[in-house]
Amino acid sequence: MDKIKVMIIDEQAFFRAGVRQTLSDQSDLEILECDPTQDVLQLVEANLPDVALLGSDLASLSGIELGRKIAQHFPNTKVIVLSPDPNDEELFEVIKTAAVACLSKRASAEELASTIRRARSGEYPINESLMTRPKVAKQVLNQFRGMARTLEGIAAPLTKRETQILTYVAEGNSNKEIARILAISEQTIKNHVSAILRKLNVNDRAHAVALALRSGWISPDVRPRRTWENFDDSDAT
Repeated sequence: MDKIKVMIIDEQAFFRAGVRQTLSDQSDLEILECDPTQDVLQLVEANLPDVALLGSDLASLSGIELGRKIAQHFPNTKVIVLSPDPNDEELFEVIKTAAVACLSKRASAEELASTIRRARSGEYPINESLMTRPKVAKQVLNQFRGMARTLEGIAAPLTKRETQILTYVAEGNSNKEIARILAISEQTIKNHVSAILRKLNVNDRAHAVALALRSGWISPDVRPRRTWENFDDSDAT
């Protein structure tokens, strides 16, 4: 079983080291660290972590705003916000970023590890916070009533790497061929393609290419080398 790749993003090196140490006994976790003074989005794209542990009290860039950017550009990376003392107002703002959980920085190793695993499996522990925060629940209902219908079909912008990969897809390359061209793993290509499909709200590669061509995200001069019917089943994502 593949390890869960976790990226700790916090400006305090001491805190990052502490979280790494806290999770060091969890054999199913692979821990990475990121200083938010670096290009965080570029590092996320390069590593494609399953989970980002994000400090909310960043001085260089609001942790909540950074969480929103990560969730928007990398929907396969689940964001867990770690706050010194999450109150109702902050929890409401965190929910709006599409983060999957909001924990206190004083959370135990067991709670943090459990939340990471639940996030990786597709759960949203943050929903449980609403059960004990009726004021926040009311804000969420008022804020998001009808929003899902309004946003339906709107595509999130693709990153440069995703656009590059989609161009190779449009040319008829398989995941394995794209991985060889870009000198990265085939699993990383699969992760990128999955993210592209989610962002564009489509079910397959052909639809993604058609939408990207129609929207001008990739060049109309792209010439497929082979027909879509020749793709292997492994290229379905």
